[in-house]
Amino acid sequence: MSAPRLEIDLDKLEANTRVLVDRLAPAGIRVTGVTKAVLGSPAVGAAMLRGGAEGLADSRVANLDRLAGLDGPTSRTLIRSPMLSQVDAVVRAATCSLNTEAAVLRALDGAAELAGLRHDVVLMVELGDLREGIPVEDVAAAVRLVLAAPSLRLAGLGANLACQNGVVPDDRNMGVLSDLVTTVETSYDVTLTTVSGGNSANLDWAVSSTNVGRINDLRLGEAILLGVEPLNRTPLEGLHRDAFALVGEVIERVDKPFQPWGDQAQSAFGVVPDRTGTGTVRQAIVALGRQDADPDGLVPPDGITVLGMSSDHLVLDLGDHPSAVGEEIRFGLGYGALVRAATSPFVSRRERTGC
Repeated sequence: MSAPRLEIDLDKLEANTRVLVDRLAPAGIRVTGVTKAVLGSPAVGAAMLRGGAEGLADSRVANLDRLAGLDGPTSRTLIRSPMLSQVDAVVRAATCSLNTEAAVLRALDGAAELAGLRHDVVLMVELGDLREGIPVEDVAAAVRLVLAAPSLRLAGLGANLACQNGVVPDDRNMGVLSDLVTTVETSYDVTLTTVSGGNSANLDWAVSSTNVGRINDLRLGEAILLGVEPLNRTPLEGLHRDAFALVGEVIERVDKPFQPWGDQAQSAFGVVPDRTGTGTVRQAIVALGRQDADPDGLVPPDGITVLGMSSDHLVLDLGDHPSAVGEEIRFGLGYGALVRAATSPFVSRRERTGC
């Protein structure tokens, strides 16, 4: 098969989803599977649904279009605030979107009316991480705007933590969201069906809290895909951490001096190399570059060390690992490396079941 390629074990992703669905069910929390790290792969989305996810979500409209072909009445949520320039596409590709801006809400209402659709809205609340979110004191005005829009439906409230500044979900900030839901329902005589507490960073809180309040939905991507929680990248018990592998082919295998020679300046990506070591290294070059994967999230086999990565070349110290030109080496992936590999046009994909 061609290399580089991303190998995806769909059975393991289905199993990971099922474990998390079952783990959150006693707290009354459902799972929305997030496919943004895999370019909205329909095969991955289908595996999440088989595992019990109640809907799918993505940050890109084009990815939601890919998911639209899945069988059944699957909800599709746009989890990045819609761009004004895309509202027509949003109401067709997404059944729901996460929102903060009044101008966008008005435009979505107009686009949904023209399309003859009713579009669900979750209003995102700022709880301290300082990415997207409406200040708590301004939520009431946004609620009134949505309730007055004939082609919008207020599905609920949501929040996002940990992504921008690493703020940890806890009883305090989740309690603020729960209390706000109760206030909105009481003040406006509505029932909110979705209270989306956050992402994979919420898992530790959700399974350990004695009172999750009104939170009934989590948007899970990294936990399902890689089997870790993103606050500290701690492995999650019972989950597969090897559902993905990036395979590259060796294109050079030469023993070389460990230290470069000659005057040194910055490398291609602005780093002044600082290599510590002496003697000779069993060096290999793999046809993988920063156009294909993030080197910081690339996990080589035991005994192999990454020495550097340019646009198109991955340089390795093989240690005692045998290798020759034409042979393939398999790498594990962190989140950043997965995102880049899944979105690179130079990386082919092999999605498998029954492994």
